[in-house]
Amino acid sequence: MIASVTGVVEALGLDHAVVTVGGVGVLVHATPTTLAGLRVGGEVRLSTSLVVREESLTLFGFADDDERGVFEILQTVSGIGPRLALAMLAVHDPDGLRRAVAASDLAALQRVPGIGKKGAQRLVLEVGEKLGPPGGDVPVPADQVAAGPESPEVVEALVQLGWSEKVAGDAVTAVLSGRGQSGTDGRTGTDVSAVLRAALQHLGGNARV
Repeated sequence: MIASVTGVVEALGLDHAVVTVGGVGVLVHATPTTLAGLRVGGEVRLSTSLVVREESLTLFGFADDDERGVFEILQTVSGIGPRLALAMLAVHDPDGLRRAVAASDLAALQRVPGIGKKGAQRLVLEVGEKLGPPGGDVPVPADQVAAGPESPEVVEALVQLGWSEKVAGDAVTAVLSGRGQSGTDGRTGTDVSAVLRAALQHLGGNARV
């Protein structure tokens, strides 16, 4: 198992980063929140989980060991694979998931695209106390959200996570409307990540349509 990677960030995408480790570029899939903390050319250490399939080896990266542990526990539930587990961590942070499972909050769990009522019930029943008690949230600062031409990229990323184009577009519009259009200052990568995180928080606080 590859437990972590440490190196220089070579490239960033909406759902992945390429980290140069010993001269080799390693592609690591991660949540928008984790990716938002990375900078091209910067040093990074990511806790990782390697998912092995007959046709592929896929590496998933996390800001810390706790997030990685939750990712792996979620996959013990029937019907939840690595992509869906990552989507859950994109919508809820580890403590948010702990609270939802502990309180049997099916509505909160169903805010994740791909999780219906039965899937949420399976999560509560099969995960039980494996996730442990919550320790507290780390909210996204509102001043990191900026409006700009990154909107189509954010909508595309949300659609890839499972939301419809309309729901994704409405979420991005709501986020940008809340900030106004004065935040555009020519930034690119940071704005995309910040708007995506804010849109995910908005969707996490509203039932899916």
